[in-house]
Order: sequence, then C-alpha cells, then structure tokens
Amino acid sequence: MTASGDPPEQASHREAPAGLSLVATPIGNLGDLSPRALQVLGAADAVLCEDTRVTGQLLARHGMSAPLLPLHDHNESEMVPRILERLRQGQRLALASDAGTPLVSDPGYRLVRAVIEAGLPVTAVPGPNAAVVALTLSGLPPHPFLFLGFLPPRAGPRAAAIGTLRAAERAGLAATIVLHEAPHRLAETLAALAEGLGADRPGAVARELTKRFEEVRRGSLAELATHYAAAEARGEICIVVGPAPEEAPGAEDLDTRLRAAMREASLRDAAAMVAAATGLPRKQVYARALELAKEGG
Repeated sequence: MTASGDPPEQASHREAPAGLSLVATPIGNLGDLSPRALQVLGAADAVLCEDTRVTGQLLARHGMSAPLLPLHDHNESEMVPRILERLRQGQRLALASDAGTPLVSDPGYRLVRAVIEAGLPVTAVPGPNAAVVALTLSGLPPHPFLFLGFLPPRAGPRAAAIGTLRAAERAGLAATIVLHEAPHRLAETLAALAEGLGADRPGAVARELTKRFEEVRRGSLAELATHYAAAEARGEICIVVGPAPEEAPGAEDLDTRLRAAMREASLRDAAAMVAAATGLPRKQVYARALELAKEGG
C-alpha cells in the first residue's frame, strides 16, 4: 500500500492517462524531457517506440524501465490490431519517437487513426519539435507556415514537388515552408529550391538544434546553397523558406484565375474572390470578368 492507501499499481497509473499517450522526447538536449513525459513513460504498461535501444537508453538515464514494443514504418500495420486489443483490455500505452513529437515525420499516424476510429482514448504530452524550433529561430514569418517533411530524394521527383509548390504559390499560397533534409542532400536540395522558388528567396538552415553545436544560418536560398556546397553539414537538419513575394498578376494570369473561379461561382462572386486573392481593385476585376463572359469565357 502507498501513503495514500492505494495499491502501488493504481498509484502508478495515476500518472499514465487511460488509452494511448503520444509522448514528445528530446531532439538533442536531454534536459528537454518534461516531468510529465517521464511520469507517463514510467507508468505506462508498455512503451511503443521506433527503436527500443534509443528509448531504452533514454529511460535508463532517468533510472526507469518499461516494457518496450517496436513500432515503425515496416510493422505498424500488423501491430495496430494487437495494440487495439491491449487498449480494449484497459492497458495504458505510450508512443514515443526516437526524437521529437510522434507522427511528425515519424511513425504512428495509422495507429492513432485506428485508435480514434475504435472510440478509444488518445492524448498527448507535448514537447520538443524540430520543425517548430527551426521556424522560431529562422527570423522568417512564423505564421502561416507549411510543414512538408522530406522532399523526394531523387532529383527528378524533387524538382516536380518543388514545381507543384511553386504552382500553389502562384495560385495564392503565401506561407513560410519548413522541410527536413539529410546532411548529404542538403546542398543539392538548397540548389533545387533556389532554382524552383527563386534564388533571392530568404531562407534558413537549422541543424543540431538544442545540441552543443547548434547552428542557424540565414540568407538567400542561393547563398545557402553556395555555402553548403563547400561546407560539410552534419546532424539533423531543417530548411526554412520564406513566403513567396507578392506578385502583381499580368493580364493572362488574371484571365486564368477568373475563368477558373467563374466555373465554380457566379460572375460577381468569382470577381470578388479573385480581387481578394490578387489585391486588384474589385471594379477592375469585375469589368474584366464581364468582358470574359461576353467573349464566352
């Protein structure tokens, strides 16, 4: 019995919420593991993790141990039914990534969807996230922002993905972009971003965040690409790209936007939407919409 009169197991479970808990872990500095994260990890019936060695070492550093179950991209589908059964039996499980917040470029999405669809409880212990830390240190507009994870590793698909992003920007997307990248691909990815989004676009490269050799380098995409073509980059890396500059649409671009909008809305509403998106005077856009309607679109 404990001092409160509860059996030890019940007292332990007070620190682990019912169901599945998503627990953020340090991205470098071990001091960033929160007291509540420690409580939940230590009191869980089992901890799901990418690499049992990494999570086991983390727990051991804090004098704790817990049953560890591997959950990664290669076994998540087959593990989901087993985990759901354990949750239905009333077990309290925690999910931890090797570093950072679960599901954000890490395994766990399929599991969380299954837990929600099964009507079982899921909660989170917030904490470190490399993308958000990089965003706040970049000196670029913090919101809105778009997190894209990793771009395709091969040159062709990567250029296509950047082209799709640029098309979205031309259609009105204005957001700071946050990416992950591997050290050996950093220079070529920066060069591809400079070519596809504009050499003068402001950006930042953040690496080894929260660690001893933390570095945040800021400059244009072209400047960053040139620097990392000559300087070796190590550690975990985030790339942050500033939002696209506002562009005054040309006549052809305005017509394209109006035609697309007029297919989905009335002439008046289409003109209002395009005027809002482009910043052009509403009367000017409405007049052009009338002309296009008379021409047959």
